[in-house]
Amino acid sequence: MAENGSKHGKVACLLAAGFEDSEFRIPTDRLRQAGYQVDIIGMKAGEKLQGEKGKETATTTRGIGDADVDQYIALLIPGGYSPDKLRADDRFVQFVKDFDATKRPLAAVCHGPQLLLTAELVRGRTLTAWKTVQGDLRQAGARVVDQEVAVDDNWITSRKPDDLQAFSAKLLEELDELEERTGVQAPNEQALPPLA
Repeated sequence: MAENGSKHGKVACLLAAGFEDSEFRIPTDRLRQAGYQVDIIGMKAGEKLQGEKGKETATTTRGIGDADVDQYIALLIPGGYSPDKLRADDRFVQFVKDFDATKRPLAAVCHGPQLLLTAELVRGRTLTAWKTVQGDLRQAGARVVDQEVAVDDNWITSRKPDDLQAFSAKLLEELDELEERTGVQAPNEQALPPLA
């Protein structure tokens, strides 16, 4: 058992109001059921965020100013209006850049890849996203595929709520492989090393 009380490590979930309800709920439920702790990172800790459809409310675990990429085994970016709001704040963009540099699993669904786009990370990468985001990604030099899950190195991307079961399953599969490959499970108070 990890020091944080979870069976495995902590997963960072970047979130703002207007997130797509199911794109937050389904992956976070699957992660928690598998024994991962999910930290919801927003503008500030303790903030209540309402989903776009009003079905879900999430309370942020910590603010972006207190978030450290080295404490997380994976990064989750749900879609909806949330990513567009987050990418207007340079701290979230830098968090995504810094997390990507660790080569640990980074999962973005629907409009989530907008943060990857703003972080200028998509050129030459293969990914998918919501249909209206796909054109922006192509223009930025990404190889865009229209399929339920795209995997490119440490990235896992999906298009829409219909893809969430496959998206969540692939994220858990990648986390299992990471733990098997590296022996890294739960980050505690010590920083996780970047993966080669």
